[in-house]
Amino acid sequence: MSDDIEGTVHESRRTRSRRAIASYFSRIARALRRGEPVPTDADQTVTVEPAAEPDLEIEVEGEDGDLSLEIEMEWEGDADDIETDVVASKATFELYEDSAEQWRWRLRHRNGNVIADGGEGYAKKQNATNGIESVQKNAPGAAVDDQSNDEAVETEGASKATFELFEDNAGDYRWRLRHDNGEIIADGGQGYASKQKAKQGLRSVQTNVPGAPVEEQD
Repeated sequence: MSDDIEGTVHESRRTRSRRAIASYFSRIARALRRGEPVPTDADQTVTVEPAAEPDLEIEVEGEDGDLSLEIEMEWEGDADDIETDVVASKATFELYEDSAEQWRWRLRHRNGNVIADGGEGYAKKQNATNGIESVQKNAPGAAVDDQSNDEAVETEGASKATFELFEDNAGDYRWRLRHDNGEIIADGGQGYASKQKAKQGLRSVQTNVPGAPVEEQD
């Protein structure tokens, strides 16, 4: 066994909406199902790899008028189970000004492919930055609405946006991320020959948005 862990390795505390908490738990659940390291922060820079069958403890308690719900997993492990400087994302947000002097963003995978963009230009850089922040906040836990055959919405996550999966007039499958206010805040920018490929495209966005750095292009 490698070095034993003593004391707190990572701790964070912040007020978040119930939807945001649900999105975070959704990422944890996805990692557990796949047997992958579990992210302990929103940007997935700290991960821990639980044992196959950890002990699970759930506790609800009250003190001085405050209520708390504590969910704790415990297992025998060591320092090899923890990564504290993870670059979880394989993509980068590129913020740039186009030839019409409009500010735009795109999410580029390290393989060179653009896997998402904002679909529109903004008069101000701050508005484009706000668009990126909206995608960062809402894409990871967004449900998927398959509009190509009226399938029920997959409600795995929780956010203020929904991925719409649809077939265009050319017979290609596409996705777009629509906010609850009706605005499209991201799309795939391309058509796919199969629905499965389109789903893989939007899942790649969900996986790579958390932790993706933002770089302003010249």
